[in-house]
Parts: sequence; structure tokens; C-alpha cells
Amino acid sequence: MKDPKEFAGHLRFQTRLISSEEARGTMPVQEGILNPFGTVHAGALIWFADVTATTLALQGAQASGGMSGFPLAINVTAQVLSNTDKGVLTAHARFVKKGRTLIVVRTEVTSDEGRVLLDLTTSHIGSK
Repeated sequence: MKDPKEFAGHLRFQTRLISSEEARGTMPVQEGILNPFGTVHAGALIWFADVTATTLALQGAQASGGMSGFPLAINVTAQVLSNTDKGVLTAHARFVKKGRTLIVVRTEVTSDEGRVLLDLTTSHIGSK
């Protein structure tokens, strides 16, 4: 098993707001995010999906330390459905509920081949 320090700084991805109803992200599969079996670590998949969901919930606002209204995740439900050892992963986040107090987002992470790897649902409330 690798020394945990070898994983530091290897999780690299990009997210962006596509519309008021959708955010997308991409993450290359690379050394440093792989588990001992050579596929993407479940934690890397979840982190990637959660940040993409947060990008949608922020609706274009720039996150900053201590900001009011930051969409804090209060519940995360993840289903790892498949995995891969290569390519570029894509995350698609869409609203399930866009309320004044509670926001629920569903995010799917897919492989280059279109196979769903992760189905993530997050519930968010705004920070004070």
C-alpha cells in the first residue's frame, strides 16, 4: 500500500456552472487518486461530485472563507455503481429541489464511455 503522503495534491478537477439548472465538472484519472486495486478511490469520486454539486448550489457566487449563505452539505448519499482506471470523468449536477432554505442536488459521475460510476445526492443549507 502506498504511503498516504503520496496522495497529497493529486485530486485535480474543474467545475463550472453551465446554466442556472446545471453544473459540470471534469477530472482526469491519474496516479495519486487510484486505490490499491488501480481504480479511482471512492473518496475522490465523492469529493469531485460534491464540489460540482456545490458549484451548482452557489449559482455563480465565488466561495470565500466565512461567507454567509455558503451551501453547507448536511446530508450526502453516495452509490458507487462502477469504476475505471483511465480516461476523463465527467460530473453532471442538477437540482432536485431549489428551495429558499433547503437545496437538494443529484450529481452523476460518468466515465469516457458514458458508464455511470457514482450517483450522489446532497442536501444543502445556507451558512449564517
